[in-house]
Amino acid sequence: MGAAIDELDNPPDEYEVLGRDMLTGIPKGIKVNYKEIAQCLDKSISKIEAAVLNALENTPPELSADIYRTGIYLAGGGSMLRGLDKRLHLKTKLSVHVAEDPLRAVARGTGIALKNFDKFTFLIK
Repeated sequence: MGAAIDELDNPPDEYEVLGRDMLTGIPKGIKVNYKEIAQCLDKSISKIEAAVLNALENTPPELSADIYRTGIYLAGGGSMLRGLDKRLHLKTKLSVHVAEDPLRAVARGTGIALKNFDKFTFLIK
């Protein structure tokens, strides 16, 4: 239901949220749409944008060249937020991709790093 931008190509249907009316105390249902959720998430997404820009500013030149060529890859559950890739693209002017199977991408990458731990020991010293 959530979204990072308020203009999606394939928007989800409205969703009924059930709960208690805080004024009357009576159970109630209201319909919300993705644009309302996008507005609520805007400040949080802005902090993500700032963190990405900060990381790019502190990236070594040789890695910056790779990022420019291949783009930014998003992984984890947060990367599945509708429109996050487009919003980061608009902010950075870089191509932004969502990893294949983003929920397991971090765990798979960690597993690969642990299998090759001896190759990364220079980073620890």
